[in-house]
Amino acid sequence: MPPLTPLLDTVTAPSDTWGFSVPQLRQLADELRAETIDAVSQTGGHLGAGLGVVELTVALHHVYRTPDDILIWDVGHQAYPHKILTGRRDRIRTLRQAGGLSGFTKRSESPYDPFGAAHAATSISAALGFCAARDADGRNNSVVAVIGDGSMSAGMAYEAMNKACETTGQLTVVLNDNDMSIAPPVGGMSAYMARLVSGEGYQSLRKIGKSVASALPRPLQEAARKAEEFARGMVTGGTFFEELGFYYVGPIDGHDLDTLVPILKNAREINDRPVLVHVVTQKGKGYHPAESAADKLHAVARFDVVTGQQAKPTQPAPPQYTRVFAQELIRQAEADPKIVAITAAMPSGTGLDLFGARFPERTFDVGIAEQHAVTFAAGLAADGMKPFAAIYSTFLQRGYDQVVHDVAIQKLPVRFAIDRAGLVGADGATHAGSFDVGFMGALPGMILMAAADEAELARMVATAAAIDDRPSAFRYPRGEGTGIAIPDLVTPLEIGRGRIVREGNALAILSFGTRLSESLKAADLLAARGLSATVADARFAKPLDIDLILRLAREHEALITVEEGAMGGFGAFVLQALASHGALDRGLKVRTLTLPDIFQDQDKPEAMYVQAGLDADGIARIALEALGMASAPVTGKRA
Repeated sequence: MPPLTPLLDTVTAPSDTWGFSVPQLRQLADELRAETIDAVSQTGGHLGAGLGVVELTVALHHVYRTPDDILIWDVGHQAYPHKILTGRRDRIRTLRQAGGLSGFTKRSESPYDPFGAAHAATSISAALGFCAARDADGRNNSVVAVIGDGSMSAGMAYEAMNKACETTGQLTVVLNDNDMSIAPPVGGMSAYMARLVSGEGYQSLRKIGKSVASALPRPLQEAARKAEEFARGMVTGGTFFEELGFYYVGPIDGHDLDTLVPILKNAREINDRPVLVHVVTQKGKGYHPAESAADKLHAVARFDVVTGQQAKPTQPAPPQYTRVFAQELIRQAEADPKIVAITAAMPSGTGLDLFGARFPERTFDVGIAEQHAVTFAAGLAADGMKPFAAIYSTFLQRGYDQVVHDVAIQKLPVRFAIDRAGLVGADGATHAGSFDVGFMGALPGMILMAAADEAELARMVATAAAIDDRPSAFRYPRGEGTGIAIPDLVTPLEIGRGRIVREGNALAILSFGTRLSESLKAADLLAARGLSATVADARFAKPLDIDLILRLAREHEALITVEEGAMGGFGAFVLQALASHGALDRGLKVRTLTLPDIFQDQDKPEAMYVQAGLDADGIARIALEALGMASAPVTGKRA
């Protein structure tokens, strides 16, 4: 039964809240929280972060005149309440589904989403861009960036804050401190002081004090400035932000609308320097199952609102690739004390929570700082350790300069475990691991592998552990494996050697990664048409198995490459190898199947692969076209 939301029912846009009293805003927040819980219970998605910012969302849209005033949410996984208030309530139960609302902010979705986000620490930089454009155009609208304390561990946030004062005089940064509190609130006095120092009276007094101090000798001017800053810093903890040029306000209770609303109103009027409003919130606030969960129900499947119990598969599922990686890394580390693991704020997402439980002293979570993670791993490798940097494909993009400069050029044996390779379903384009084959494979000396199944992934972990003279990487997807048994004794692979999985003679399918199972199904479809297909697992994109590729080219009329990556990756490497060896001179028909040259919107992964043409039907259809046969439906499922 949906929650009763009489006041929320009257809100179709933020402007409807501008005349609300604080008691009405409190009621609105309660109803908005209930609506968010009910919606996510039906769709799954990010829950805890959104529940923590309900009051903040209400206050921001009440105080600021969005969308004319610019409101940017860092990362965006906390923006579900924002979407409900900004005219998307009727679609909120389509979150993260095909054709539905994105799980993050998205410019094409609403004018209330001025900047799309799904990676951390971009909000302040983007906000400064909006400020500079506004100032150049002579406009006076406000710009607000909301950033979490986790995102503040990323260097990009400080790079932006370092330039803020030089860029503009009107910017509000709201620091949403919901986990590792920088400075805990100290009750009513803290709220009172925050309200006081953000108000016009204090600002006026401060300006008078500065005016008086300016007439003093230079040493006394500096002494007066520091005395005022540190006096406030003792109460607010904001001296660091002041040194960056921000006017610091806080910490304040981010769930107390009586305090939050007037402070935001004060901040809105400050236009001589950027302002940082430090709010302390509780992730999962107002929903007991979230408040009591270790992860505050950060990301959930569909769940029962009353109990908080999440839906589970009815049948036992094969192990997740992430777990297979973690378990094999633990096995390798038990035999080799030099193996260490690095994650960038994703211990559970990468499986390194399991490794950390077994080897806490050999596990390093560097926070949302992929650049630091890569160079930190390089330093470990340079001093004789065996680092495994477990980073999502889409997040490794953020550390690519360090991969090139600090790892590859120096030939340091950093091992990159590239999780979430390929399409990721409901998270959509922002988290899809589409480009790592191309950007990692372009680097001289890099060894690049992709696992076709769980057993192959375990062997690639062992292979990477044994490589001690150059960098290596192995990629694997989100989700469940194939159910294949993993040997008790896992042996490393021979570098640069693929394998023939099925012998045929009409054409060859060369797969790189977990599309091998679909390639085998495609071979079955072709066999039903009387066409015998060889199916091979490349295993390596770099170095390529040249002997295998030339054999496939020599013995077959057509060669189809299949990969879960963008153009310019494995297929391009194979084409270049064929061309350089003259294998294209004899009329070989080659097709390279990659992800389409678009950013695919969220959907179920299997549907996304069908759209990409990387399912069995799509592979078989391209094979038939390459052989000059009619492109009629292979199974009758396609038109």
